[in-house]
Amino acid sequence: MTRLPDAIDDDLLEVSLACRPVFNRSQEVVALDLLMQGEQPSRGATLSDIEASSAVILGTYTQLFQDGRMQQVPSFLKVTDEVILAPELPDLPKDQYILEVPEGMLLTSERVEQLKLLAQRGYRLAMAGYDPDDVELDVLLELVHIVKVDTRQLDNATLDRAVRKLRANGVKILADKVDNREQFERCADLGFDYYQGNFLSAPAPIKGKKISGNKVLLLQLLSELHKSDASPLRLEEIALKDANLTYRILKLVNSAAMGLRREVRSLSHAIALLGLREIKRWANLFLVSDEHNKPEALTRSMLVRGRMCEVLAEIAGRDDIVNYFIVGLLSQLDALMDISMPELMEQVPLSAEIKSALLARGGSLGEILGEVERYEQGLFDELTLLEDTRYYEAAYRHAVNWAHQVQQAMSSAD
Repeated sequence: MTRLPDAIDDDLLEVSLACRPVFNRSQEVVALDLLMQGEQPSRGATLSDIEASSAVILGTYTQLFQDGRMQQVPSFLKVTDEVILAPELPDLPKDQYILEVPEGMLLTSERVEQLKLLAQRGYRLAMAGYDPDDVELDVLLELVHIVKVDTRQLDNATLDRAVRKLRANGVKILADKVDNREQFERCADLGFDYYQGNFLSAPAPIKGKKISGNKVLLLQLLSELHKSDASPLRLEEIALKDANLTYRILKLVNSAAMGLRREVRSLSHAIALLGLREIKRWANLFLVSDEHNKPEALTRSMLVRGRMCEVLAEIAGRDDIVNYFIVGLLSQLDALMDISMPELMEQVPLSAEIKSALLARGGSLGEILGEVERYEQGLFDELTLLEDTRYYEAAYRHAVNWAHQVQQAMSSAD
């Protein structure tokens, strides 16, 4: 397993960055919303923030693995007055950035004129916090390309009125803060173009549903792995009941995501080279794969969260860091399986410590999982684990790159 590089100290940003996916109706990721905190917390990116982070954004945060290949998608970037009023912008590729007007910005004639100039120069513009009853915002509808509508703040009648008014002005409409699938379907019926929020990670539990298929075999494997006297031969005996599963595990272990220098030809050989803890990691990875009725973005989120939990635990000097990976990875298993977390904990063989973290964010494992969840939401001021907050972005960026590698390896192992 690739550990966090020693060179990380030379690769720290002064800006905190996280990404939220933006989906179309097919729940494919069509853009990413950059959550950035630099010189002016919660107010948007300054010129120096952009200059410090643009190379990293374009090199990591605008890329994702989707539909069997790496893709680049544009990013929403909330900007400050300084950026809007600047006579020149840093070298920002117009096809990769969508500049978001700060919510509540005072719409002076100077600012409106500058936004018009940005649009004329080919920049795509977005605005958030739209209210169809606020006529002062109407001047922006002639300039912006995408409007974000906060679905938590507007009732059904106001949402419907907002969509009709925005459609008449020819702009694309993004439903923001969509918390569950019911809200997603309602917004889709209203005619929104794009969707953002926690609806993918919100489970829709089906009463009595059980983990099925070859995942039952994986549970047997995990059960054996959690025994203190786990035997490599017994593990291989279980895995060989499904030749395809064994093949896929070995192909993944041999992939670039592992970085091994010799070919692994059997599960017992893999255990000898990697140890039981690493085999436990990859068994958990297969537990969250192959849910073909779920968007790839959910699996990617689980991978990023699992690896970031592990990296933060490593930086903080915690023991048994693979358990932090498992907790992060499985923290959205309920959404992936559509089985409530309490029911899942009855089906999945995990330690009491891991179950406490997943059910109640308890203990050391739950503490770090909570930190990662806050980072993902852009709650950078609420992070308390690490004194040097620059390590959070480094850990997150590392986790994003690792998730890309694993998704590619898992895809090739199919």
